[in-house]
Amino acid sequence: MSVVIRLMRAGAKKRPFYRMVAADSRRQRDGRFLQILGHYNPLSQPYELVVHKDKVEAWIAKGAQPSEQVASLLRSLGIPMSAPATVTPAAAKPAAKPASPRKRAVARKLSPRKLRARAARKASRHKGAAKA
Repeated sequence: MSVVIRLMRAGAKKRPFYRMVAADSRRQRDGRFLQILGHYNPLSQPYELVVHKDKVEAWIAKGAQPSEQVASLLRSLGIPMSAPATVTPAAAKPAAKPASPRKRAVARKLSPRKLRARAARKASRHKGAAKA
């Protein structure tokens, strides 16, 4: 899931008010979000901008990408946009493995209901094969 920090519109018609939120990039602009990070009121003079700096920095450190407008607002507050880079030497990186389907070392534990359903399907397949 890629997370973006964006402005979520609130307020009445022609009276915009924005919440700064961390949200899944696939969600709608005003849809479900992960956390409220602050708010922005462009109508007040001067504009009102309240940001929980620690929360924003935590999301950026986790890899969240701010939208263009949020990045502009955060720059005005002096909040860095990029996550702190972790230095890893090239020799420490493992060699790329060819893509192959993963198999579990240990089979998943199934619920009793699923085990009964699986046994019933298997039994019905054997009955169908015996008739043919």
